[in-house]
Amino acid sequence: MDKGEATATVRDFDPISGSIPATKVEITVSCRNLLDRDTFSKSDPCKSHSYDEFFISQTFFPFYNTLNPDFVRKYILDYFFEEKQNLRFDDFLGQVHCTLGEIVGSPASRLEKSLGGIPGKKCGTIILSAEELGNCRDCATMQFCANKLDKKDFFGKSDPFMVFYRSNEDGTFTICHKSEVVKNTLNPVWQPFSIPVRALCNGDYNRTIKVEVYDWDRDGSHDFIGEFTTSYKELCRGQNQLNVYEVCEEEALCVRVLTLNANYSILLLFDCAAVYSNTSLKCTQIHFTVAIDFTASNGNPSQSTSLHYMNPYQMNAYAMALKAVGEIIQDYDSDKMFPALGFGAKLPPDGRVSHEFPLNGNMGNPYCNGMEGILEAYHQSLKTVQLYGPTNFAPVVNHVARYAAAVQDGSQYFVLLIITDGVISDMAQTKEAIVNAAKLPMSIIIVGVGQAEFDAMVELDGDDIRISSRGKLAERDIVQFVPFRDYMDRTGNHVLSMARLAKDVLAEIPDQLISYMKSRAIKPNPVPPAYSLCEPLQTNPV
Repeated sequence: MDKGEATATVRDFDPISGSIPATKVEITVSCRNLLDRDTFSKSDPCKSHSYDEFFISQTFFPFYNTLNPDFVRKYILDYFFEEKQNLRFDDFLGQVHCTLGEIVGSPASRLEKSLGGIPGKKCGTIILSAEELGNCRDCATMQFCANKLDKKDFFGKSDPFMVFYRSNEDGTFTICHKSEVVKNTLNPVWQPFSIPVRALCNGDYNRTIKVEVYDWDRDGSHDFIGEFTTSYKELCRGQNQLNVYEVCEEEALCVRVLTLNANYSILLLFDCAAVYSNTSLKCTQIHFTVAIDFTASNGNPSQSTSLHYMNPYQMNAYAMALKAVGEIIQDYDSDKMFPALGFGAKLPPDGRVSHEFPLNGNMGNPYCNGMEGILEAYHQSLKTVQLYGPTNFAPVVNHVARYAAAVQDGSQYFVLLIITDGVISDMAQTKEAIVNAAKLPMSIIIVGVGQAEFDAMVELDGDDIRISSRGKLAERDIVQFVPFRDYMDRTGNHVLSMARLAKDVLAEIPDQLISYMKSRAIKPNPVPPAYSLCEPLQTNPV
């Protein structure tokens, strides 16, 4: 081994930004009551699918003479909550479009949709089920010690530390963990550490794991002591003679040893447990609420300079932000009915100023049907209310918090999207509302539109300094703020702008949900039982 090369690898590793593979889900496909296109026998269906914008196609093996196939071939896909991952399932008997989020977000992660594509014909139903791969949910905890390591320092003993590498498909290795340094000893005992199994072996229990041991030097030129290889399957055996490894300077000589007469490393502790993951969302009902700024600083909606101007040829910034975030998060709300509120306007007929009014005008039922329903209610509100002020957030935050306070068992989670153009007027009250909401199953997304300064919004975000009110710190960081102007594509590609915005503002939601679960000691919900197919399995799968 080139010691200089190894030194560079260790020095460049950043344990915080180290790449970890995405959560993976397995998709199962079944069809029911397919269209019978054969004259003298039943159809012989085969299924293909297209994944995301890359259109990666793969054909399922066909089932012969059946209208109710249960396809044997399964698909393993990377899953990202914050992205819209489009899927298309094609068959000469029908077609359906959906997103991976729709499948994961459906009750028990089972989505049933009607097949289309043949005018005037009922093409049957497709049933899509998603299950997170079990080894992607696991987290391993382990501890190592070593004895009789080589002495590398001339005037003292070594300062050893360990570096763990995951092997890649192409034979290279990627660093995935670095231990602490144990000073001045040849017999170190390192602290226990935890690591996701997907980071250690990408879910492949037999994949090689390489461990290198170094003597730490202040100038970064760490001395290579030796290495050994193992696998997750071997580590799972726990502390025994099979997990005693010789630490060798030459890779070819690295073998497990049972006689302790050389440099060696011992596994002292190993444990593996299921942990929270992004697909915890599939067992939690997401409630999405939007609040839109109707203050006069947005400008007269009838003029093209207004942020609320309704251009017949393209959406304004409010509509784009709403559609970008809403189209992804709606996949996790089963009824697709969303409360839509406005603030900072005078309402008819008496001109009363309100900071918590329903966009659809129905005080008793502020729910809109899907994103299109919210956009329609938003457009209608611009024709009936008078933009006024001031810009108060606290009423809409408290509005959603009242609902969140009623359900704190982890079965439901509330997301509030606030879209605004300017400086907040009730900073103290909003801080207090957010501090109180941080104890509840709730997250807040703030999107700033226009060219105003958003210093107050950055303060509410709390990434650098956790916000407080009346001397009380917020329990969790639940606010994510982004200025929409930072996502405007220079070429005018609004679709790309919306995708970038959604990816950034939604990326923190799973972690915020999990942080709430942990703060209340709510265990991850068990994976729902597998769907029991209404038709018996085929006897002739290929």
